[in-house]
Amino acid sequence: MIRTLTPAPLTSTNFSKFGDVVETRGKAKPINYDQTKRYHDLAAIDVTKNNGKALVNIFRTTPLPLPIKIEIMERHPLSSQMFMPLSSNPYLVVVAPKGEFDESKIQAFLASPNQGVNYHAGTWHHYSLALNAVSDFLVVDRGGDGDNCDEARLVEPLIIEG
Repeated sequence: MIRTLTPAPLTSTNFSKFGDVVETRGKAKPINYDQTKRYHDLAAIDVTKNNGKALVNIFRTTPLPLPIKIEIMERHPLSSQMFMPLSSNPYLVVVAPKGEFDESKIQAFLASPNQGVNYHAGTWHHYSLALNAVSDFLVVDRGGDGDNCDEARLVEPLIIEG
């Protein structure tokens, strides 16, 4: 039986067990002679295991037609992975808790264009899911020694409705 899931709005509270929501929240510190507001330390970037180093990338993602069929999830056991949208389009975030993959625990979130996500090391997630149009994402992840990508195929596909 195919299960369907409707995304919840992405908030720091409902996403906290999977990672960080990266957005301008809280009190900003004025810098650069009051020309700039700094929202400080928004994500716990974790890339140093096994001689890892931070990689800064841009991923260009083509949207899939709705409803979206989820058949595979991935995780990065050695590091966090951060996605920050560079476009004005919302996007989907599909995640499951760390540990042994359990497809019954998959959750979906609708992220606004001003919200990024930083998946904690080991958090299961679907790859980038742009909505509406081709979208660019600034991605901070890990380069270095060791295999840092595991995949798990769902027993039954999951349908994400818009």
